[in-house]
Amino acid sequence: MYSKSVKETLQPACSPHDHPGSQATLPVDEQSVERCARIFRALGDPARLRLIARLAQGAFCVGELATVEQEAVATISQRLRVLRADNIVRRKRDGKHVLYSLADQHMFDLVANGLAHASEPATHTTSNSEASLASVQL
Repeated sequence: MYSKSVKETLQPACSPHDHPGSQATLPVDEQSVERCARIFRALGDPARLRLIARLAQGAFCVGELATVEQEAVATISQRLRVLRADNIVRRKRDGKHVLYSLADQHMFDLVANGLAHASEPATHTTSNSEASLASVQL
């Protein structure tokens, strides 16, 4: 299908030194990558993502979230348990109520940027072969 061999495809066309100032200083150690993947899996569920978007607006108790989501309290509690296990949300007791909020500013930024990006109109469509080639080069 492609004229290049697999070996040629896996070799980068340029080195990081070819583009000074463009190197990101992101943690790419195995532990960080695995944890990030768990976070993205948790965010990948539309129902959990809706909860996170609501929590980006402020703290809510389970009952309030169940009401606005029109879901059972048990369902919301289970979703929050998943999000809390991956340190996406935190909880704080306030009298009889347990309030949930986003764990930190990173989570707010991640969700805000993701939703902002998703609401932008698509500028171009990548063909399947271009997408496949790009994933191999990563």
